[in-house]
Amino acid sequence: MFNKMKKLLSVGAVVASAAVLLTGCGGSQQAASSSGSAAQEISGKISASGSTALLPLLKPAQEAFQDKYEKVTVNVAGGGSFTGMNQVAEGSVQIGNSDVNLPDEYKDKGLVDHKVVVEPFVFIVDKANKVDNLTKQQVIDILTGKITSWKEVGGDDQPITLIHRAKSSGSRATIADVVLKGASFTDNAVIQDSNGAVRAAIASTPGSIGYVDAPYADDSVKVLKFDGVEYSPQNIIDGKYPIYGYGHMYTKGEPTGAVKAFIDYILSDEFQNTQVEKLGFIPVNKMPQK
Repeated sequence: MFNKMKKLLSVGAVVASAAVLLTGCGGSQQAASSSGSAAQEISGKISASGSTALLPLLKPAQEAFQDKYEKVTVNVAGGGSFTGMNQVAEGSVQIGNSDVNLPDEYKDKGLVDHKVVVEPFVFIVDKANKVDNLTKQQVIDILTGKITSWKEVGGDDQPITLIHRAKSSGSRATIADVVLKGASFTDNAVIQDSNGAVRAAIASTPGSIGYVDAPYADDSVKVLKFDGVEYSPQNIIDGKYPIYGYGHMYTKGEPTGAVKAFIDYILSDEFQNTQVEKLGFIPVNKMPQK
């Protein structure tokens, strides 16, 4: 009788142990399944508008994010930094992309600032232009209309045509802040609605000059040195090249769901450390902390 009871107890222990093991395995599988399905849980539509300077960054981020989260659709449009801030404040988009810090008139709109990247800007001319460098004062005098011929800055006897952005542009606001320091742009200028349009117009207009976000400066135009310093990401990090701003993604209140996931992805090491510089920008974590 005793031996029979002993055998029954042994069998019960084995069954109990097996049940514990199976439960443990099932729990691990469930946890793994939950982890694996995390990407699938993020879904919905994201709408963003604003800065055209940020488009070379956001378009690849949009594609990579949609590949990562198949149930999310991201729509990114331009329109200018102030347009983006207006639209997110009104609730017509979920993200307002901007090249400028939040102006005072927007500070009671409940907007939250997400600083995502460093945006470098360069001055460009048509490729036939003989000028390679402009001092800060020469740039100010050209932008304000005081200098009107390339002959005055070492070039040919040729009229200067300023091609740049409208007042709703964050790129224009950045140049006004960093370069002009309170001086006003001349009204004698050709206005374009995007960085790409500025580049295309300058490439095809002899004697023209303008500014664009550095990723837009391709082989169709010539990039000028500024105060003798050539643009490079390292020169910005080292404090030698001063023409840059920060790219902002503004949300109305703290973001949640897919919107938060999209901003988090752009700020992640995965994107900042592998894609940002390739796209012509500078990771925010590489700038010296002030």
